[in-house]
Amino acid sequence: MEPAQKDRTPFSDIDGLSAQMSEIVLDALTEMGRHPEIQRVRRVALEMLRPMTGQRLLDAGSGSGEVARVLAARVGADGEVLAVDHSSAVTAAAVDRHDGSNVRYLTGDVAALDMPGDSVDGVWCERVLQHVDDADRTIGELLRVTRPGGRICLVDTDWGSLAFDGMPGGLGAVVMAHVTGHFTPRQFDMGRTLRRRLVGAGLRDVVATPVTCLFASPASAAVVLPMVNPRVPADAWATPPGLRDEWLACVDAAGQSGTFLAVLTIWVVVGTKA
Repeated sequence: MEPAQKDRTPFSDIDGLSAQMSEIVLDALTEMGRHPEIQRVRRVALEMLRPMTGQRLLDAGSGSGEVARVLAARVGADGEVLAVDHSSAVTAAAVDRHDGSNVRYLTGDVAALDMPGDSVDGVWCERVLQHVDDADRTIGELLRVTRPGGRICLVDTDWGSLAFDGMPGGLGAVVMAHVTGHFTPRQFDMGRTLRRRLVGAGLRDVVATPVTCLFASPASAAVVLPMVNPRVPADAWATPPGLRDEWLACVDAAGQSGTFLAVLTIWVVVGTKA
């Protein structure tokens, strides 16, 4: 019998998924990148990272490369962006979408980068640390490859902040008790810990900004929140029989009545390597 809390979410091992689940996850990554609330988070992060012309930047956990290509536009022809992702399938999708900008797509482990120390001017790491085994070790590796004076921008989710309104409160609590740790990573509060981690790692001028994402319809929320997405297969749920369908019916009813609401805080934290 499967445990209520999984060691890994589908996003942490895309290459190990079935063909059906791999397609769902890859589509989800693309849809998330296009979502207005995720784009709003990224605008905040770009303002805080402050990429400049001629810089060499690392996108650690680059997904299908949307951010890497935005960063490449900021650093220009004299700069370079290294886009590293653990999944070969995702890296291949990124290569297929390449726009000719100065991005190099690489498959690798962000906790053990095949890069020399002090070799990049800045790092972007978005919604990755919640999936790794040792976040502090990974941050240490990002620091290792960053030159002194370089900036590190970490973006991650605080799943403990997730809240709903418009559906029966008791049912929502029951559902969340089952899906937290199944649809969400074990390190569900990663976002709120980022500031402490960067301060502890010795970075200076650490600034933390919480961005609360608001989803006013089930369709909007389903792009980011798998527990309200009816396309997620029933066998991927950890709920007792019937509870998934009851929950999704309530979600749909709240959407029809206009009362649905979901909120989730994503943290953006930057610091400078001393």
